[in-house]
Amino acid sequence: MSVAIITGSAGLIGSEAVRFFSSIGMHVVGIDNDMRKQFFGEEASTEWNCAQLKKDIKDYDHYDVDIRDYSSVRKIFETFGKDIEIIIHTAAQPSHDWAARDPLTDFSINANGTLHLLQAARDLAPESSFIFTSTNKVYGDLPNYLPLIEQESRWEIDASHRYHQGIAEDMSIDQCKHSLFGASKVAADVLVQEYGQYFGMKTACFRGGCLTGPNHSGTQLHGFLAYLMKCAMTETPYKIFGYKGKQVRDNIHSSDLIAAFYEFYKNPKSAEVYNIGGGRESNCSMLEAIDLCQKITGKEMHYSYVEDNRIGDHIWYISDLTKFKEHYPNWSIKYDVNAILSEIFEKNTERWS
Repeated sequence: MSVAIITGSAGLIGSEAVRFFSSIGMHVVGIDNDMRKQFFGEEASTEWNCAQLKKDIKDYDHYDVDIRDYSSVRKIFETFGKDIEIIIHTAAQPSHDWAARDPLTDFSINANGTLHLLQAARDLAPESSFIFTSTNKVYGDLPNYLPLIEQESRWEIDASHRYHQGIAEDMSIDQCKHSLFGASKVAADVLVQEYGQYFGMKTACFRGGCLTGPNHSGTQLHGFLAYLMKCAMTETPYKIFGYKGKQVRDNIHSSDLIAAFYEFYKNPKSAEVYNIGGGRESNCSMLEAIDLCQKITGKEMHYSYVEDNRIGDHIWYISDLTKFKEHYPNWSIKYDVNAILSEIFEKNTERWS
């Protein structure tokens, strides 16, 4: 029996991973206690998605377990032992603003929770592949000091700069402001690398741009495109925070990300780091995303502007996908921003109406 353990299994990336790895014949074990509801309120709850997974997938075991509870995490690993072939760790506290309100909880989830999973894997499933959904926030606000140029609807980087194709893995993570969320994810990121370097485990940190898709329980503090489309569809006022609404993000569909995880699973390496997002193939500014939402829904969006940007927020961030594509040449981006937003609209018409 080949087992996949997936944390945050009812979330956007977790649920996509559950469905995919189940579809290739693996027994999937999900760990998710709907902390997202506690972070962001009822609208962000993943309970609906968890119920759908249980209904749709027969060979799926769900554990309502907090990853801060090492004893419970270890018992799950003891149950499946060396049958565990892959661990996909997506569970996290994902918000800058929330982390600043409660740094102890943020760090205990993002850093300590990751350590619990790594140690359980080291002791009980040492040959498994360990994939961690890290974040581009490990680079702190250093991307904001790149030579950026203001254009009509977006910020862009100088065309002669070596990061014009996107920010590569050689950018420093030191001497910058990360936000407390970014700092806790740095701690987890380094732990995942260290278990690869020190113990020879097959680990990878995927430092994501904006991860998105139709199953995102988007909210104001987390889930950019999903929350934006939800506001457009329900005519809910949307608030832009700083940078004239011209801040740029690369956006990767959850299925494109899981396809990348699958490539790593088939040919795993130790202590790898990959910047992963939509790259130059799928990116947009806030203003460009609003314009797309209006075109797709046929409704004018109601939005306001607040001059103060979120602390540590990026002005421009596009991932350089070169390294991952060189390691795994069979992988490519299938969705661009327009396709992502169109699918979010089509698949959530009933849920958000």
